Amino acid sequence: MTQTGKPSSSLIVVPCLNEAAHIGALLDQLRPSAARLGARIIVADGGSTDGTLAIVEDVIAKDSRVILLHNKRRIQSAAINLAVGTFGEGTDYLIRIDAHGGYPDDYCDRLVEEAQATGADSVVVSMLTSGSGAVQKAAAAAQNSRLGTGGSKHRHLSAGEWIDHGHHALMRISAFGAVGGYDETFSHNEDAELDYRLRQAGYKIWMSGKTQMVYYPRASLSGLYFQYLGYGRGRAKNVLKHRVIPKVRQMVPLLVFPVVLLAAFSFVHWLAAVPLLLWASVCLGYGLWTAIRQRNADIALAGVSAMVMHLGWSVGFWLQLLGLGARRGVA
Repeated sequence: MTQTGKPSSSLIVVPCLNEAAHIGALLDQLRPSAARLGARIIVADGGSTDGTLAIVEDVIAKDSRVILLHNKRRIQSAAINLAVGTFGEGTDYLIRIDAHGGYPDDYCDRLVEEAQATGADSVVVSMLTSGSGAVQKAAAAAQNSRLGTGGSKHRHLSAGEWIDHGHHALMRISAFGAVGGYDETFSHNEDAELDYRLRQAGYKIWMSGKTQMVYYPRASLSGLYFQYLGYGRGRAKNVLKHRVIPKVRQMVPLLVFPVVLLAAFSFVHWLAAVPLLLWASVCLGYGLWTAIRQRNADIALAGVSAMVMHLGWSVGFWLQLLGLGARRGVA
């Protein structure tokens, strides 16, 4: 129930692009929650060409709560803004679902319960990473570690707490609209940028202690690199837009790109390669230590994944900060 005593209503938004492998099962999982919450499910598609649209249309034929929306701008920030702008009037909550993720069956229910119990304007969740192939497992181990994420709170389970930023899950549509929704110039890091504006406007963000989601990382090192290149660009855009100083855990990876460039001058003096060798030794040693500690040889390459993540993030940040390089348009 809302503060007015009326039953709350929700809008479940699923931005997607070429998610034929996941979208059907995800919608089947979400439909019972939508029925319980009196919610509509908006699939905001960015131009899929892999059969995603046909799968969604098959679901729509069975359930009128599911609606397909074409997102011409392709990126997630635009998808959610479009869905809220088109269908959000008179609705209390926006629930954001990432197509490439895993969720408990009661995920949406728990989010609404916590929003009502805490009075939070936004409920965010922990994002745990899991993989199936060798590269995915290594990337997951890196992303679940302090080495890979710098101790970001939403990368670890929470008992429930007020927080500055987390993985976006639920938001009051009134708060979302009051601060102008997502900034559509951001293809990455749009969630952290919006959280900054929410906090500046006096809205409160609660990290759930009752539910979480699972993220499936990129299955190739090149995909992982370009993903983190985008994250680095997004973080730099956030810094430039709001004139905020990066946190210590974000500033440390900034050194990676300069360290790699410095190593190129090792032919002048061998000391130029020392910082690079130290960084590589820490990352690779971490991967081996983690594999031994967990008795899981599949994650021995976690250190390599961490190096790819650090390098991509650092390169992206510096390129954006210096105004160099082409932008990648899809998150």
